[in-house]
Amino acid sequence: MPLTLQQKQGVVSEVTEVAKRAHSVIAAEYRGLTVGEMTQLRIKARESNVYLRVVKNSLARRAFEGTDYGCMCDVLQGQMVYAFSMEDPGGAARVFKDYADTNKNLVVRLIALGGELLDPSEIKRLASLPTYDQAISLLMAVMKAPVEKFVRTMNEVPGKLTRTIAAVRDQKQAK
Repeated sequence: MPLTLQQKQGVVSEVTEVAKRAHSVIAAEYRGLTVGEMTQLRIKARESNVYLRVVKNSLARRAFEGTDYGCMCDVLQGQMVYAFSMEDPGGAARVFKDYADTNKNLVVRLIALGGELLDPSEIKRLASLPTYDQAISLLMAVMKAPVEKFVRTMNEVPGKLTRTIAAVRDQKQAK
């Protein structure tokens, strides 16, 4: 049953709002996926806080106009499922990459990040980006290393003095 005009407007406004909040969008062709396989993909997306939606391309074009993902409008073709990364730029890429490794019917066609259209082969690079928490922990480790080194250096001064005095004492006792 076709969508009414109000339903179409609702879909467009919903996808527009999600696109405005998303860090990245990935469109993949899902031709050949069974309902069960698509359900598994949706479950994985939900676990990763990735908004997954199948939308007609004409509605997707309207939704993407005026957002960072307007660059996708000209190249939307085929049966597409759209994944919007809500927490970190690599979230949708990780979901699609992991799922595409086990199911060859899911083929990534478009990747948009920060208003730029990326080559679909970039999915591995995008999937390898750290999550927000991982990035913070990496940054903290980088910031902590010089401080730790300084503290170890400062602690080494009295230790070195003690070892020198002990060596002089041992040398005098040996005479």
